[in-house]
Amino acid sequence: MNPLWHALGQSIKIAVPATLGAALLAVPIGYLLARRHFPGKAALETFLMMPLVLPPTVVGYFLLVLMGHNGVLSGPFHFSVVWTWYGGAMASGVVAFPLLMMPARAAFAAVDKELEDVSRLMGANPFQVFWYVSLPMAKTGIASGILLGFARALGEFGATMMVLGIRDQTMTLPIFVYNEFEDLNPQGLIPAVALLTAVTLLVIVIYNRLPLNKVG
Repeated sequence: MNPLWHALGQSIKIAVPATLGAALLAVPIGYLLARRHFPGKAALETFLMMPLVLPPTVVGYFLLVLMGHNGVLSGPFHFSVVWTWYGGAMASGVVAFPLLMMPARAAFAAVDKELEDVSRLMGANPFQVFWYVSLPMAKTGIASGILLGFARALGEFGATMMVLGIRDQTMTLPIFVYNEFEDLNPQGLIPAVALLTAVTLLVIVIYNRLPLNKVG
């Protein structure tokens, strides 16, 4: 297979589960932060936002410390995420997480609380209120976050390179771009840059067509 298409396939293989995994955490956490007040909430929000502002290489380093060879969490169980596609997905998911959580939280905060209160008065339990009332009304904002998170996971470089290294088997498209640049190979670099730019523009076009993001 052409190395460029292999790299694109690896990027998608990593970005899709990274986005889905991050969404499974970001949506309920966004709901919790939008609807609940509890001690330590500000500290939790600060911690969850850190991947957005930390250099991706630092995020990758922390992941290696926790789940690399002899990591704090992985060492006792004798496993490692290093040089594995799921390690790359984990790194991309961590970096993308805040971009999913913030729109989800904003979308849930915009849901009319009275509708949730009426649902409770009619006998709905907390899960039913979330699933049948809050989630459907916040779906457009959540979809926006998923698109942003996918674009971020697809284009992630620093954290994934710390975990994957520069290896042909697990090389993502951003790592492929870096590798071709290091090798001074414009024949491989230019198509890779063009492909990654095209995919990103497509995601942005879809994002801008969502009702919540239309202006005017």
